Amino acid sequence: MKRVVVTGYGVISSLGNEINPFWDNILGGRSGIKSIQDSSFSEIPSRIAGYIEDFPGKDYFNGKELNKYDLFVQYAYAAAKQAVEMANVQETSFDQDRVGIYVGSGIGGIKNMIKNHEEFMARGNKRVSPFMVPMMISNMAAGIIAIKTGFKGPSFSPVAACATSNQAIGEGFLSIRHGYTDAVIAGGAEASINAFAFSGFTNMRAMSTNNEHPQQASRPFDKLRDGFVMSEGSGILFLEELEHAQNRGAEILGEIVGYGSTTDACHITNPDYHGAERSMKLAIEMAGITPKQVDYINAHATGTAEGDKSETKAIKAVFKEDAYQIKINATKSMTGHLFGAAGGIEAIITLKVLKEGMIPPTINLTVPDEDCDLDYVPNKAIKHEVNYAVSNGFGFGGHNASLLFKKYQIK
Repeated sequence: MKRVVVTGYGVISSLGNEINPFWDNILGGRSGIKSIQDSSFSEIPSRIAGYIEDFPGKDYFNGKELNKYDLFVQYAYAAAKQAVEMANVQETSFDQDRVGIYVGSGIGGIKNMIKNHEEFMARGNKRVSPFMVPMMISNMAAGIIAIKTGFKGPSFSPVAACATSNQAIGEGFLSIRHGYTDAVIAGGAEASINAFAFSGFTNMRAMSTNNEHPQQASRPFDKLRDGFVMSEGSGILFLEELEHAQNRGAEILGEIVGYGSTTDACHITNPDYHGAERSMKLAIEMAGITPKQVDYINAHATGTAEGDKSETKAIKAVFKEDAYQIKINATKSMTGHLFGAAGGIEAIITLKVLKEGMIPPTINLTVPDEDCDLDYVPNKAIKHEVNYAVSNGFGFGGHNASLLFKKYQIK
């Protein structure tokens, strides 16, 4: 089996549109959640989100492209371009037929779908944009990344709700591990902040309604948590076969050594912790290590009452008495929940933890919950050496995907 490393990554988020400001904000425990001023949200119970105000679209696209690419596509390509540049990719370094694009989205181009449906209902079929379909479909992020980078390897666009990015990264890892590709651009993107989507989620009572205190609204593992906070953005990794990266002198940022993917087969929205338990176990088994060797977990932890309890139970089931020794955090307390992009963002955070030996906090964790009693690194970053780390992603429908990263050390 081939070894798989990370040689680049890129991020677009409400906490920064490139890695340095993003990491500084995450390590500093800052929240990217803000009040929504759009009047169309005025009657919706949740009016807070991790929306992006300063996306530099003109740095990545010309005017025509900005008009015909949905925002989730723009976010995805921007993050992918950062990842490719960080990896110092030169055309001569790669066989373009052996570089894949594994980028998904949980929701895709919902804003353009809504906009065109409104035009259709008000003014008829001729007012529907000819760009509506390519703006809407979830695989278009991978398609545009391929067109702009020239990479012609396999393309895969998973749609697994909040496990989407973890699946994309995990399947990209397997593609390289088994020798089908030399490199894969992998991750996810999301741009679904709109009144229609908010209405659906708030009617499910899944979202926080702490509108008066937006920066305190996302509070995973806290007893006063009242749901997740929706966010948008993209997180993309550049995965590469180890020897290929070494031969071209690339800087190696970390290694992927395990991946587990399972399905609860239980309930649409209420998680069964056994599925999450099995996904973590599979990742650990693939890595060839013991649970005791895992130092840190970037939890899925969205801030819902049942979800956080379920993940805590899964961690205890996998790690037994050692669960209380592992450092765990919920970075969605700062970023909010990016749905299909969450796993990409959190994989990048996990890689930074491995490289720098600093674990960001779980902010807004002030009232202990007796059902969530592990070490969640509350409210302040800590220095802690990490050699093996798990990053979890669990989605509606019972989709689970866990990634296991290792600190890269030259032997």
